[in-house]
Amino acid sequence: MTKLNKSKALIAMGLAVSSFALASVAGAEGHGAAPLVINGDIEIVTNTAAPAHMENISTIQSGWEFRTPDTQDLQRDDFDNPGMLGVDDARETWATVEGSEGKSCASCHGEPETLAGVKAVYPKWNEDAGEVRTIEMQINACRTENMGAEAYGYSDGAMTDMSALISSVSRGLPVNVAIDGPAQATWEQGKELYYTRTGQLELSCANCHEDNYDNLIRADHLSQGQINGFPVYRLNNAKLNSVHDRFKGCVRDTRAETYKPGSPEFVALELYVASRGNGLSVEGPSVRN
Repeated sequence: MTKLNKSKALIAMGLAVSSFALASVAGAEGHGAAPLVINGDIEIVTNTAAPAHMENISTIQSGWEFRTPDTQDLQRDDFDNPGMLGVDDARETWATVEGSEGKSCASCHGEPETLAGVKAVYPKWNEDAGEVRTIEMQINACRTENMGAEAYGYSDGAMTDMSALISSVSRGLPVNVAIDGPAQATWEQGKELYYTRTGQLELSCANCHEDNYDNLIRADHLSQGQINGFPVYRLNNAKLNSVHDRFKGCVRDTRAETYKPGSPEFVALELYVASRGNGLSVEGPSVRN
């Protein structure tokens, strides 16, 4: 047996043993908790019927349902949610004049709350640009075209904070990403990426998040990989994380060459994965392990 095949066999064996030996832990962790209500008044749908385009899952679940009760509780109150520190920073940036045009975000949009509902429909087709755009792409378009300011790095802290602010004002609203019309070709590309095995371990997104969700791989309780909670504050790296950074980490874990945040491939994958969460509530900034 080659070293590669031996490694793959050991990983598969480890996954099987973990799933069998610890299934009772995985099945119990986070399930049966009180529904997620933020600040006592924002009701979050964390499980619902799967969108019609999904073939192998009948009920979709937010990653919140797969966390421990202690982690779940961090989202119930904004004072306990460490991701809200980034939102507070972005509120200051929102009102700060930058660039050659002497404008801030507030100059055009007023208060951030005017963007309620925006996060729920992104990524989306932009007719003028002739492309599917993510929230991050639109933020940079506003900065460079309307403010005359420098673009953020795609996964920079300031960008992720601003994305978290825009997400926060849409919490509780249902994800409703369009996948038809001009966006369909990008969606199909994302779907192909989701089901394609890559890397030395020959794993696809679906192998973990469709075939093995609710099982344990090492100490990680696998979720369905829903992204309605992004940006996500991860306790293991103590910061807000963008969805493309998470994609990058997952691809790297398969021991494959990964795409860059903001690449066409990750934009397509984000559109597809976001559509798998249609019907769940916008939840970000959420808290995960």
